[in-house]
Amino acid sequence: MSERFDFTGDELAPAYRAAVDAIEAGDLVVLPTDTVYGIAADAFKADAVQRLLDAKGRGRDMPPPVLISVVESLDALATDVPDDGRKLCQEFWPGPLTVICHAQSSLMWDLGETQGTVALRVPDHENTRELLSRTGPLAVSSANKSGQPAALDVYDAEEQLGEAVAVYLDGGQVTGGEPSTIVDLTGDTPRVVRLGALTLEQLRAVVPEVAAQDDEAKPADEAKPADEAEPADETKPADETKPADETKPADETKPTEEPVEASKSETDDEKPTDPDVRPAD
Repeated sequence: MSERFDFTGDELAPAYRAAVDAIEAGDLVVLPTDTVYGIAADAFKADAVQRLLDAKGRGRDMPPPVLISVVESLDALATDVPDDGRKLCQEFWPGPLTVICHAQSSLMWDLGETQGTVALRVPDHENTRELLSRTGPLAVSSANKSGQPAALDVYDAEEQLGEAVAVYLDGGQVTGGEPSTIVDLTGDTPRVVRLGALTLEQLRAVVPEVAAQDDEAKPADEAKPADEAEPADETKPADETKPADETKPADETKPTEEPVEASKSETDDEKPTDPDVRPAD
């Protein structure tokens, strides 16, 4: 049976405890972000990620993005991140920016058909970042059924997802509403995959070379972005395999640290209406 916890104010211990326990058990949690509500699962548990996809009614061709708590976790999950991409992350994280990167090959995870990429984001929501620091990276997509508008409050999420979710964290009405902007960093220059809360002008103020969404189509072999948990869904992640030494990189060790929204592959429900599509914001 699902449980709902207040995720505002100072008495958050019960909410954190219930959410961490659910994530460790491989169950799903709905949480607020700076954009929309997201549905989250342990990024390193393939069965949990599959439950997330099933709850939304979406296939493996739409992998969820991964949320992390700090920008420093970027290199634990991604590789070959270009300098321009780092500038964007430093400027807009925490915030509504999801970046698609080449995934670390040492990670053991299965987010879906990611074609070796992962979509990452650091949400601008203090309580959710604290939760991420306790759970480690979470696969997060917008909290809604595919094709439906992303939930802006916990009650809407609960109505759509029901008993498929073990724990609902009530952070009140989210103030964002727009999904995160998704930028692909796997090519020669950063390229916008989806415009959202951040405009092209804002991105180019930091990195003038950022290519617009319709400037140049990506080669067919390069995957589309994924979701956002933002949660407004945001993008396609890559196959994840826990670090060679054991499971997650040191900086992502649960429950003290957390690294990251996702992979390459945009879905209809996660475009403007499904904000965290490739990115989960």
